[in-house]
Amino acid sequence: MRDELVGYLLNAIDEPEARKVEAALADAETGPALRHDLERLRGAMRPLDYDRQHFSAPSGLATRTLAFVTAQTAARPLPTPRAFTSSEDEPVASPRVWLDRVIMAATALAACVLVGPLLLDAITESRARRAERNLQKTSLGLQGYAESHRVFPTPPDSGPLSRAGLFAPTLVSEERLVADDGTLLVPGTSLDRRGGFRIPSLQELEAAVGTPQFDTMVRTMSGDYGYTLGHRDASGTLQPNKNLRREHHPLVADAPDDCCQKSSNHPGGIHYILFEDGHVERTLQDDLHRDDHLYKNHAGTTAAGTDPEDAVIGDSHHQP
Repeated sequence: MRDELVGYLLNAIDEPEARKVEAALADAETGPALRHDLERLRGAMRPLDYDRQHFSAPSGLATRTLAFVTAQTAARPLPTPRAFTSSEDEPVASPRVWLDRVIMAATALAACVLVGPLLLDAITESRARRAERNLQKTSLGLQGYAESHRVFPTPPDSGPLSRAGLFAPTLVSEERLVADDGTLLVPGTSLDRRGGFRIPSLQELEAAVGTPQFDTMVRTMSGDYGYTLGHRDASGTLQPNKNLRREHHPLVADAPDDCCQKSSNHPGGIHYILFEDGHVERTLQDDLHRDDHLYKNHAGTTAAGTDPEDAVIGDSHHQP
């Protein structure tokens, strides 16, 4: 199974093989060692994260390169082959050798400029597919919880544990998510690059209340994703997150940044949203708030909705 980890990390294996790897990662016996190896592989690939920007090859680069090589060849007629030696009878490279080196260097440069963007695109698309698959895994955990409890995870009405990200420790405590397998991380984010991410259990979170570690826990416990803040009724009471299987009602999405207007998880303004009925959509930033603001309620704040149809996604630490 270790041989499949690189393909799994790059999303280069088919769906049945990926499911086998995920089952092995979640297995109580094989999981810890495999997850350790997977984390080491992630660390080895992190240098690629420093160059996530897309670069386009200069217009006409290939044509200019070939023209340059042709001009150099025409300007330097090939000499009659003979031995070139220095005063100490040491071999010296002939003009033809130097010309060959120029051609090889120019070809290599052109290949890097032309192929580089394609490689970056492939890496970006691989990360995008992995993010989408991670959300689908999260959806399975949430749907399983809802089948057992008749509602999705819902934070307390108030108190220090009343946080959007509480859904993650809730799923971990019921063994519906693996704490350290990276499901709630988006490849390439600062939290992913930092390494060692682990979702705390409910017991660990409760024990940390009132300590300096608690603030750190609540800010990162749901990784790079935000969760629904639910809604409050007319009396101001936070209502349970019922599973009404609405295809238009967001449940989990890329966590908002500090301005609560967008997320910075993906290049190009892409956002991923998991809806209540279990399907995942890839949405551009321009379409993010077309029908309803994803990160703010009808009153314009990042808090619980003002009615059952007012969906709001909060970051891990946000309180309803």
